[in-house]
Amino acid sequence: MRQLVKTIKYEVLDEADFSAEERMLVDAAKEAVKGSYSPYSHFSVGAAVLLDNGVVVRGANQENGAYPSGLCAERTALFAAGANYPEQKVVAIAIAAFTDGHFLPEPITPCGSCAQVMAETEARAGLPLKIILYGACGSFRIHGVGSILPFAFSLK
Repeated sequence: MRQLVKTIKYEVLDEADFSAEERMLVDAAKEAVKGSYSPYSHFSVGAAVLLDNGVVVRGANQENGAYPSGLCAERTALFAAGANYPEQKVVAIAIAAFTDGHFLPEPITPCGSCAQVMAETEARAGLPLKIILYGACGSFRIHGVGSILPFAFSLK
């Protein structure tokens, strides 16, 4: 028997640690929250993806009374980017969550389905996806989906 260990590498950021590009992407994710349709959970999530041509595509969670027919913000943004800009690579994604009148103090992580879609997006692009998980009291920067979903399904 062999025992293996996978580690999760991420950076903890304060607002001042964001690059100008990351700040813009986080602001777009926070703005995207306004497009959330979340009458059941009252938990709004916004996502913004940056394409290699500089275009930013936003998405927000969309709930439905016929659960689980809704869709998370991350997949909404990634699928919109793929449908509208099929030749462009996704290079980064920022995610922000809002409830009870404020952004969450701690970052939220994508669900497994969203992480798998992020892994496929990363594989299609052939480069690690930069992931910014926003929290009002501190954010995370992650380079590559493997730290979120270490055993993703593969294109291979």
